[in-house]
Amino acid sequence: MQLSVDISAYPLADDYIPAIKTFIERLQQTQGLTVVCNTMSTQVFGDYDLVMSVLAAEMKLSFETFGKAIFVYKMIPGTNLDPALKPHG
Repeated sequence: MQLSVDISAYPLADDYIPAIKTFIERLQQTQGLTVVCNTMSTQVFGDYDLVMSVLAAEMKLSFETFGKAIFVYKMIPGTNLDPALKPHG
């Protein structure tokens, strides 16, 4: 099953940009995921099991590396949260 996730990270630190950039860059390096960024959130598309395992691992690493953060996400089965985007898969 394919999964689409819209995720936003809110690190609870004055210097929050490195935490967000690192999180996104690590997602982008994962083979099998399509990652689309905009000014408000990051959209992740891929196989359900891959998306869920990568997000769990990367959120944990973010907590361990940068401290407290809030992650807000929306998930929907399929491969497209935004009808303006071309389907991914």
